[in-house]
Amino acid sequence: MAPTKRVYLSVPHMGENELRYVQDAFTSNWLSTVGPNLDAFEAAFTARVGLPCVALGSGTAGMHLGLRLLGVGPGDEVVCPTLTFIASVNPAVYLGARPVFVDSERATWNIDPQRLEDLLRRRAAQGRVPKALVVVHLYGQSADMDALKSICDRYGVAMLEDAAEAVGTTYRGRPAGTIAPVGVYSFNGNKIITTTGGGMLVAHDPAWIERARFWSQQARDPGVAYEHTQTGYNYRLSNVLAGIGRGQLEVLDQRVARRREIAFFYREAFADLDGLTLMPQSPDGLHTNWLSVFQVDAARLGIDRDAIIRALDAENIESRPVWKPMHLQPLFEGVECEGGEVAADLFRNGICFPSSTNLGDDDLRRGVATVRRAAGRER
Repeated sequence: MAPTKRVYLSVPHMGENELRYVQDAFTSNWLSTVGPNLDAFEAAFTARVGLPCVALGSGTAGMHLGLRLLGVGPGDEVVCPTLTFIASVNPAVYLGARPVFVDSERATWNIDPQRLEDLLRRRAAQGRVPKALVVVHLYGQSADMDALKSICDRYGVAMLEDAAEAVGTTYRGRPAGTIAPVGVYSFNGNKIITTTGGGMLVAHDPAWIERARFWSQQARDPGVAYEHTQTGYNYRLSNVLAGIGRGQLEVLDQRVARRREIAFFYREAFADLDGLTLMPQSPDGLHTNWLSVFQVDAARLGIDRDAIIRALDAENIESRPVWKPMHLQPLFEGVECEGGEVAADLFRNGICFPSSTNLGDDDLRRGVATVRRAAGRER
């Protein structure tokens, strides 16, 4: 019989101040999409990453507004990595654009700069360069931003950084999400820090942030009357949830340190198992290891990825595959993909282990023991 306590993949971890900030919102009756917590949360985030920002109801909302700021519209092409969560792609579709997918590089699992350049070279020869590139920092590891930026600058392609999984990640000393003109973060309930649901949009141009803030509040024009000359959205984060974000941001460094500690605990515990390898750790920055992700070589390990998932589930421990590539999704059947073999292999053999920062050592050891037992390598 499976243990009664379920070990989940990634759950919220509250600190000491979140409840106090939320109680302040209730006491002061600032319960809508304006208030002191929102102002303080945005100010603290700007101090952290060095760019102006606007707090939103989700990372997806940030992606939508960010692509709109870049001028993406109907008929445009938007290049996206194929190995990502669908929220990296859907906002382009919302705007009437067409996604084009690009394979991963094995060094970081992120979008392959060489594959991107091959695609853009062909498009330029055809006289139809894509409008924008969405760069995803997968599982808390930064993509090769210098190479990607150089390529996009050469072909005149706008860039947006999807740092939804990379709050706290750095690239050559700079926060991930701050190198392209626009960056987006997620505070969903499974992220390193959370507002239960929420996101943040940053941009180098303060005027863009004010434009996004305007759009996020139904694009109501100034004045007493409710007058509108632009399309807007109900995308603003609430003052209550911003209180949670304030407290979470205060412990971000601790949460990142614990995620990395968990990933390296697994790596050491599996060091003698041939065929189970931690996601590469790029020397170009700090990989937060939002999730502890491993590749399974079934021929060497003697058991495949899906068998490990089943064994863990039998012990009431959640795990899951690496993201299913977009070019393999039924929704995007027939959409062009530059390459795709690397992403398909990472999906086919990749597994995410429980990574919550409040995960106890006993539960970590239970997961390790289950994997080792399934592989016939108990100790």
